[in-house]
Amino acid sequence: MPQTAPLDPGMIRVHRTGSGPPLVMLHCLGMTHHLWDCLGGLTDRFELISYDLPGHGETALPAAPYGIAELSAQLVGVLRREGIARAHVMGISLGGLVAQHFAATAAAMVDKLVLLDTTPRYTGEARANWAVRAAAARRDGPASLLPMILKIWFTEPFVAADPPAVRLVRETFAACNGEGYALACEALGAADLLALTPRIAAPTLVICGADEIPAFRDAAAWLHANIAGARLEIVASAAHASVLEQPARIEALLRGFL
Repeated sequence: MPQTAPLDPGMIRVHRTGSGPPLVMLHCLGMTHHLWDCLGGLTDRFELISYDLPGHGETALPAAPYGIAELSAQLVGVLRREGIARAHVMGISLGGLVAQHFAATAAAMVDKLVLLDTTPRYTGEARANWAVRAAAARRDGPASLLPMILKIWFTEPFVAADPPAVRLVRETFAACNGEGYALACEALGAADLLALTPRIAAPTLVICGADEIPAFRDAAAWLHANIAGARLEIVASAAHASVLEQPARIEALLRGFL
């Protein structure tokens, strides 16, 4: 991976809605803060805080490559700018790696942590494949990856039904910047938080779809075992995008845990 550079918190536009303890929500690769619209019911109990990661949605492309550490440091800067000293933090997939790093290195800013369908480090095969996916995104656009993405993110019956959540993914990937997607792919391919994750001290909820691919199920089990006191919840009839496929179940888990 090319040498990384810091990310400017000033490039981020934060969306804040609801009232109560702040809950920071970090989206996955290829999506935007609108991923979390399905959890809008939580505004009765929490102030929901979300934004688009670099090169996604309304956030501009960064000037140089970055890694998970840079995304985590950017989050520190964003929260300080917003006057948020401490918050619950939740991330899915890419956002989950950022949340892990943040919780391990900025512990004083984290109340409780929620990790959805994520990993501290991809398998060797997956790490190599991130470069292939980055090249495809640059060449043909992120939407070209949708046949593979939908099989990983959702159960087959859910895709066949073509509900709003599936259409949201299709539309967001169609609008996604190829270079923005590729840079995030390269950050994921280089990510290795295995030594860092056990430093997490915040109460942690790990959520994993029952229909996830084996590598993510293994990662959920590893996170559960290596974060002291962590709780693991397996969500039935859900794959990688569990929050989109089973939002009511995820909302109930969050209300109980937070």
